[in-house]
Amino acid sequence: MSRIVKHPVIALLDSGTPFKEVRQIHAKLVVDGTLNDDHLVGQFVKAVALSDQKHLDYANQILDRSDKPTLFALNSMIRAHCKSPVPEKSFDFYRKILHSDLKPDNYTVNFLVQACTGMGMRETGLQVHGTTIRRGFDNDPHVQTGLISLYAELGCPDSCHKVFDSVPCPDFVCRTAMVTACARCGDVGFARKLFEEMPEKDPIAWNAMISGYAQVGESREALDLFHLMQLEGVKVNAVSMISVLSACTQLGALDQGRWAHSYIERNKIKITVRLGTTLVDLYAKCGDMNRAMEVFWGLEEKNVYTWSSALNGFAMNGFGEKCLELFSLMKRDGVTPNAVTFVSVLRGCSVVGLVDEGQRHFDSMRDEFGIEPQLDHYGCLVDLYARAGHLEEAVGIIQRMPMKPHAAVWSSVLHASRIYKNLELGVLASKKMLELETTNHGAYVMLSNIYAESDNWENVSHVRQSMKSRGVRKEPGCSVMEVNGEVHEFFVGDKSHPRYTEIESFWKEISRRLRLAGYKADTSPVMFDIDEEEKEDALCLHSEKAAIAFGIMSLKEDVPIRIVKNLRVCGDCHQVSMMISKIFGREIIVRDRNRFHHFKDGRCSCNGFW
Repeated sequence: MSRIVKHPVIALLDSGTPFKEVRQIHAKLVVDGTLNDDHLVGQFVKAVALSDQKHLDYANQILDRSDKPTLFALNSMIRAHCKSPVPEKSFDFYRKILHSDLKPDNYTVNFLVQACTGMGMRETGLQVHGTTIRRGFDNDPHVQTGLISLYAELGCPDSCHKVFDSVPCPDFVCRTAMVTACARCGDVGFARKLFEEMPEKDPIAWNAMISGYAQVGESREALDLFHLMQLEGVKVNAVSMISVLSACTQLGALDQGRWAHSYIERNKIKITVRLGTTLVDLYAKCGDMNRAMEVFWGLEEKNVYTWSSALNGFAMNGFGEKCLELFSLMKRDGVTPNAVTFVSVLRGCSVVGLVDEGQRHFDSMRDEFGIEPQLDHYGCLVDLYARAGHLEEAVGIIQRMPMKPHAAVWSSVLHASRIYKNLELGVLASKKMLELETTNHGAYVMLSNIYAESDNWENVSHVRQSMKSRGVRKEPGCSVMEVNGEVHEFFVGDKSHPRYTEIESFWKEISRRLRLAGYKADTSPVMFDIDEEEKEDALCLHSEKAAIAFGIMSLKEDVPIRIVKNLRVCGDCHQVSMMISKIFGREIIVRDRNRFHHFKDGRCSCNGFW
């Protein structure tokens, strides 16, 4: 596809040309005989097809009127479709090439590789790779780069390496594609090594590395690299900021997220739908729903994922009624909900115990919107019934599900069994969880807690022995919080924090004031048959308590203490957080692995179901 000088009339077409003008240009070209030349037909087909995806069918109609379509025209249609919502249609034009006297060239196979990337179908991708080899285009730099991207999309890092290793002297584009591929597949170590070896790096490579770190949960590295990107003077765009905001969201680093939002506004970075949705998600998952909704209502354009993100924010923060109000508004606004939306809606019903309404929304998925409920939806329905104390109904839903439940579904029943003190069902749920995930430490811990609460220390011991024999270790608790833009981590029993001595001393003062207020430790989470005093000492080591003490020491009184925890909040930490919020007049917001807990004035947003 060598460079061709465009016909002056055809050159008038661009991405902003409305369909009416496309037809007018077409009419002029027909009248003046321009389209009697097959090569100019090819130019026009390409211009129409690439100007707007809505014009693809019209471009095809133009092509159909050509007696002898050129390879350029057919390649242009493959190219246009490979970037469209229907990349599989690219192969229709490839078949036209094969059924003519034309021969596919390197551009043909390159666009087919891109089509396979858009389709995400492994078998088709392998077949196209075979075609590139048979036709001798496997050494073409564009094809090699495309194959690396294809295998990254298919989640095949070994194949990415094989293609990359076969390139004798990979150019800048190929290296960037490999950095992107490895980062996407989670191999950030190799991606960073390759990234550092690149003599020059464009924004795509920087964005790929930052996104890769955020994707694998190495949020600090993502933010550090972003700061380095700024120091290097690399242009930051919306793609960069999406990864940065995602890293802030994972850490619960609200201050850094606010700074990133200000950076977007200062540098006049266009807030796309995706970037706007990421901002809503940031504030929602940092527990600031007021700011999340300010951003939401201020967006010029919102799609179903933007609405779903706001709905999920209300649900996970315990504001079920507001979630349902927004859902009603979404439907009135003409936005059709999707499967993701209904996960948020069902969670919203669950957190406020609206069983009947939740069931109606679940039924409406299929009946009203033609959406077949998936495992996540059934999981939400089970949680809805279990939370409300309808444990038998929850188990009945699991038994009637059209697919095999995962461990998280049984986890809802197990947790509810503990809250409602149903030992028999708790044992059943834990056994079902362990059948699905033999090394799920949460199932062992929760079961041991159920036994401990009934003083059945013999079975607690059996649980501990089972964990030991199967090599299962309880995941250590970790609490992360941000103070003045700096992220601090606290691990259970860890004394490495530079201010640990002060924290320990201050916690003793907090404990004294808690006891004066009537605090009695909930020692059920301690998996040992030891006396109560020793159990209380063990509970004092929980990471959340160290984070709270540090927060009170370090933050102004009117600033909420925000904590992100890797485990579910235990009963004692829950009780302590409620009491501290009242005694010290502090708002404490904890995001654990399941939901948010907003502690204020001695109460919690979870309404006793943590």
